[in-house]
Amino acid sequence: MKPILSIICVFFMAVVSAQHKKIEVKTLSKAVLYAGSLQRIEKFPSKYITPRSVDVWLPENYDKNKKYAVLYMHDGQNLFDSTTTWNKQEWKVDDWISKLNKQQKIKDVIVVGIHSISDIRWQDLFPEKATNNYMPEKVRDSLYADAKKQGFNLNLKGDEYVKFMVKELKPFIDENYATYKDQQNTFVGGSSMGGLMSMYAICEYPKVFSGAACFSTHWPGAQPKVDNPVGKAILAYLAVNVPDPKNHAFYFDYGTKTLDQYYPPYAKKVDVIFNKAGYNTSNYKNLKFEGADHSENSWNKRFDIPLKFLLHK
Repeated sequence: MKPILSIICVFFMAVVSAQHKKIEVKTLSKAVLYAGSLQRIEKFPSKYITPRSVDVWLPENYDKNKKYAVLYMHDGQNLFDSTTTWNKQEWKVDDWISKLNKQQKIKDVIVVGIHSISDIRWQDLFPEKATNNYMPEKVRDSLYADAKKQGFNLNLKGDEYVKFMVKELKPFIDENYATYKDQQNTFVGGSSMGGLMSMYAICEYPKVFSGAACFSTHWPGAQPKVDNPVGKAILAYLAVNVPDPKNHAFYFDYGTKTLDQYYPPYAKKVDVIFNKAGYNTSNYKNLKFEGADHSENSWNKRFDIPLKFLLHK
């Protein structure tokens, strides 16, 4: 039986490898970057979520003989090149990492940017278990009924989105790029709903991710309002699922203008949750930026802070 099992295993590995080889990676030679190079996989195949583009940023002098940490980020189309974004803004990810690398302040890292799809972005990035498991059934049924009347799609895909990251995307990245595969060198980050998903990803897969950078995290979960049951459910989920502070780190921040104006009350409650879980200043930050709004131009001004906090040498 052993020879037969061996043949089956070899065949399975060959199929997986062949599937990955079918995924075409294109270098975006016309991308306007501060430094490094940008590669794209269009419509990355997935059995969990709607296929979408994935960008991979490689630092200047990327060396296949070295090993790199990996930062997975949401809204990948907004990270690197403002000439192609809808609002002509970008995160300046390549700018900051390149500068900090030259200063030898962070470890070598590549960035994997998962594009969002506007029509289903909220559904993809919502922490699915929050409403399913941490909201009273009557409240949830009422919210779902109201949403249905308004024609709003509540086909939540947060769990499937994280599975896509961990079970489909990460194996491809680790197979095709010079990466450290371990938890201590795998990070996740994003803003707004992407901040929620970054928190959710590390809570759901604490053995995969060691750090999360959550900008302007949209704690209300939906439209901000007084006595918001969605925000309460998200915080209830977080309180039960905070990973071990011994080998995890969280960066949160928020501004005070536009959508960010609704976040300060949540920040205080988040601080309580992490303090009770045993986090301290060495592995937890929740920073307020007075006057900052909810935009890439705000986030790109402070992107260096979580980089130095999470990826310090």
